[in-house]
Amino acid sequence: MNGFDLRPIRSLVVTRQRSANQRVNSEIWNLNLDQIEPHTGRVLSKVYIDSSKLGPSTYLFAPKTVLYSKLRPYLNKVIVAYESGAATTELVPLICKESEVIPEYLAYFLRSNKFLTFASNVVSGAKMPRMVMSEFWNYKAPIPSIPEQRRIVAILDQAKALLEKRQQSLAQVDGLEQAIFYAMFGDPIKNSMRWPLRRLGEVGTLDRGVSKHRPRNAPELLGGPYPLIQTGDIANCDGYIRSYQSTYTDFGLKQSKLWPAGTLCITIAANIAKTGILTFAACFPDSVVGFRSGQQSTIEYVRVLLSFMQKRLEDFAPESAQKNINLAILRALDIPFPPIKRQETFARYINELGKLKASYRSSLTELDALFASLQHRAFRGEL
Repeated sequence: MNGFDLRPIRSLVVTRQRSANQRVNSEIWNLNLDQIEPHTGRVLSKVYIDSSKLGPSTYLFAPKTVLYSKLRPYLNKVIVAYESGAATTELVPLICKESEVIPEYLAYFLRSNKFLTFASNVVSGAKMPRMVMSEFWNYKAPIPSIPEQRRIVAILDQAKALLEKRQQSLAQVDGLEQAIFYAMFGDPIKNSMRWPLRRLGEVGTLDRGVSKHRPRNAPELLGGPYPLIQTGDIANCDGYIRSYQSTYTDFGLKQSKLWPAGTLCITIAANIAKTGILTFAACFPDSVVGFRSGQQSTIEYVRVLLSFMQKRLEDFAPESAQKNINLAILRALDIPFPPIKRQETFARYINELGKLKASYRSSLTELDALFASLQHRAFRGEL
């Protein structure tokens, strides 16, 4: 550890919760878990409310308090609060002893992969797992001198800033797809350019995926060479499905269907109307519909058009055990269809954007690995 002391977390901080009833302001920052981005320490939004409306399960915190989420610690929600506010009691307030540790260093350490692995394995409760706080307080963190802590924080801040810039660039490229669509085809919901309307089922083939065997996770089905795409793979892709988490065996394939690369996958359960184009042949269950374009449409046009309609389809989905839409709804969907030549031009733009996104994602993966490596080395005293 190159001289880094190992110190129990309880020796580095004080925890001082003040009841929200002890203070009355016209407005106060009210921090809940859903406002914290996992893994980054970024506050997604700030909500200010009249302090008289604070609930009983809140407390007041001071500036520079480290707030650690004990609920679902695998989500890794840790921030340094730079202004006072009120927080849910699921966030543990850590007031750093200034002579021992600085808030930014402690927050980086609590978000590190090493501590995350520890925290994820020391929980109680199945549905709503919480950190076992006795284990938390007794965990021994590597604590260098204050100047060294500041140096480590400065390095990690620079690496984090670079990572965030690349993430912002990728988000801007994602937004270009819809911007180009608007420029070429107008608003698809209002059909502002008055393109002819056609039913989706008339311009291509739509069929549900197949997974006949029950239970669907039977061991003999899984672990073979055939990619199996689930709704989560589609919901989390960037428009193109480039990876998968599960596979079928030969037996699994027999009770399913292998769809070719270039198929547009559309989710109809859980995540409604999320889309992704297969970049390899794959199977998927009946919670996913496969669309193959005909001579009057391109798969890229349909994918981006459906991204505009996703919220509308989600709102339209009838509620049962879980929200879902059926094949008939998709086949009967009236959508504007411009000339195929214009669609093909759009497809070329989208394919070029896809290459750019792939390059950005590769760079982002490398930066993620670099940041994780820097954290690992920093807390071992190797920077």
